[in-house]
Amino acid sequence: MERTISFMNGEGSIGHNTRRFIADNVDASRTKNNITLIHEDIKQAYHKLFDKALKEYNAKQKRKDRQIKSYYDKISRSKQEKLFYEVIVQIGNRDDTGVGSSSAEVATWVLKDYVKKFQLRNPQLYVIGAYIHLDEETPHLHLNFIPWVSGCKRGLETKTSLKAALATRGFVSEGKGNTEWKQWAEAEKDDIALIMSRYGIDWKKKDTHNKHLSVLDYKKQERAKEVAALEEEIEGAQVVLELKEERIESLEKEIENKRVSIRKEQSEAQKMLDDTKAETQKLQLEGTDLRLKNSELRLEYYENVDKLTDKQKEIEVAQKEADKWMMISDTAKLQTEQAQFELEEAERLKKELLGAVDGDDYLKEQVIELRYQNHILREENRSLKDKLEKAYEFMKQFVIGGINLLEKFMEWIGEKVKNVGRGR
Repeated sequence: MERTISFMNGEGSIGHNTRRFIADNVDASRTKNNITLIHEDIKQAYHKLFDKALKEYNAKQKRKDRQIKSYYDKISRSKQEKLFYEVIVQIGNRDDTGVGSSSAEVATWVLKDYVKKFQLRNPQLYVIGAYIHLDEETPHLHLNFIPWVSGCKRGLETKTSLKAALATRGFVSEGKGNTEWKQWAEAEKDDIALIMSRYGIDWKKKDTHNKHLSVLDYKKQERAKEVAALEEEIEGAQVVLELKEERIESLEKEIENKRVSIRKEQSEAQKMLDDTKAETQKLQLEGTDLRLKNSELRLEYYENVDKLTDKQKEIEVAQKEADKWMMISDTAKLQTEQAQFELEEAERLKKELLGAVDGDDYLKEQVIELRYQNHILREENRSLKDKLEKAYEFMKQFVIGGINLLEKFMEWIGEKVKNVGRGR
């Protein structure tokens, strides 16, 4: 089985490659079958490739106007270099390798293998995109790459340059008929043909009647033969290497997942620690408030104890004063009763005497004397009553057990009078 190899210079449309927009020749119902092998943001790739050299370059510039703020922006405005380049690789055509056929499936395997080996063969061509389209008539590959070189004497030490990158592989232009790009493209076709041969496909070359080869083409042809001989020897080693790479990739994913898990656990632990610290601080503040309140209550308690002590002293003084006035009142009461009794006796005697002394001057003098004594007794009685009223007013001011001192005194007097009555 023979198939042609198409290796063309593409326009480099990321939107077309990723199907952000759909062209007229695209069957949108099959777009889901497209295969994206590599897809990296071009700006991130530029940072990865050139930031270190850009920093070193700017550090050497004494004038700020000579510094380069963004190497990506600089190249995007350049007329000599492109931001990236693209090749479109196709095996066969729509007649012999149409999408949906078994030949198309084999061609897709060849394109995948070609992408796997591309970076190894072309280390100075950094691949940022590899897309196999299966939604058009024939499977084909869009391969996007950034050419770069290091060790430059002028400008950045590492910079983008297609000519310099291809020169690292020995491709030097011999004029328009045999440019470095054309030489590199033919070498890549040779490598694609080697991959095809492993799947039982021969390269169906176009315009093979040219018998006059340049020295470089002859060398390339010989090199292809050597590569074919060595391909079988290293194929087993490459398989082992690919398995190891897959294992490494798996381990890296596992490590990254573990890191994410650890970071999550650390974040949760930190949150718990922060919550605990916040709760502890809250409890400490509450404890401080309780201690302050306790101190205030203690102070209030001691103040109340002092007030109670003062009140008790006042009560004791009042009690002593009340006892004093009770004694005075008791004495006054007895003296009043005694005076009242004597007065009543004097009145009784007066009546008896007046009835018996009619015309007797001596007895009249005795009656006059009695009247005088009666007057004195009345004055004394009035004085005692004034003292008693004052004692009453004073005793009204004090309350003991819910009853003022005067009421208690009157109760006590009542008991005394009852006892005197019983005695008589």
